[in-house]
Amino acid sequence: MANYFSNHSQSRFLNNNTNANNTGTTTSPTVNTTVSSSPAAPRSRVPSSKHFSTSVSSTITGERSRSKDTTPSSVGGGTNGVVGVHPLKNTWVFWFRQQRTPGNKIISYEDGIKKISAFSSVESYWSLWTHLSPPSALQPTTDYLLFHTGIRRPVWEDPLNISGGKWIIRLKKGVADRLWEDLVLAIIGDQFDDCRDAESPTNNGGEDNVARNWEDGSDNGSADWPEICGCTISVRQSEDIVSLWNKTDDPKVREKIRDTMRRVLNLPHSTIMEYKSNNDSMQDKSSFRNSAIDRSSLT
Repeated sequence: MANYFSNHSQSRFLNNNTNANNTGTTTSPTVNTTVSSSPAAPRSRVPSSKHFSTSVSSTITGERSRSKDTTPSSVGGGTNGVVGVHPLKNTWVFWFRQQRTPGNKIISYEDGIKKISAFSSVESYWSLWTHLSPPSALQPTTDYLLFHTGIRRPVWEDPLNISGGKWIIRLKKGVADRLWEDLVLAIIGDQFDDCRDAESPTNNGGEDNVARNWEDGSDNGSADWPEICGCTISVRQSEDIVSLWNKTDDPKVREKIRDTMRRVLNLPHSTIMEYKSNNDSMQDKSSFRNSAIDRSSLT
């Protein structure tokens, strides 16, 4: 089996993956009935609840048995058999960027960024995710971007991005779909919450207020946002590049994020990871060139 990584990592993505036709997917074949009824999606994406730190375990058994008498815990309460909503800690926005238009005209980064949709619950996430094409179906020079609503625009210069940077993993073509999904689930499921500075408070604001503020453009810069700003996947001609953005320039925080990223994605220790600050990106006008290789993977 060929290596997964495009930057000459000698490791395999999953050490215990001995079947070339088995990508190690951990999701259950049973459809989670907490998602509201909708027309058949083009692809089946079943939630992996292990990624979510928000408490939904009390409803999983009833959901899987499809009992009509089960009333899951919810915001506002579920009554008369109506399924409730499981809110996320933050509201998140999917963006899409294409460097070239259908007519092959190169456009600027800012002009190429388009908002797809925002979501703030487990149910709304899956309703959106099942209708997104996987990275393997995208044309080269196309990006997916996921950022919380504190980020006005997913660019280096955003006030919450400018002091931070990103971890970078380069992948060979054809293997990014599952890794991208696992990373998104880990982020919105608060798996990186322990990576913040010990002195940094958490965001306990209401999701509804956050969404309204984001939509109407009001100032929410004083809110306490998570350390993880978001993530991107960049589909290129010869490789796919996954990056995880954080907001502070703190070596200890970066190390925590790196280690958590290895854990939630089940990466071998020898996987080559790179880091680049957004300040450096603004200097050389590049997201991925001249990035620093993490030396811990080489020891």
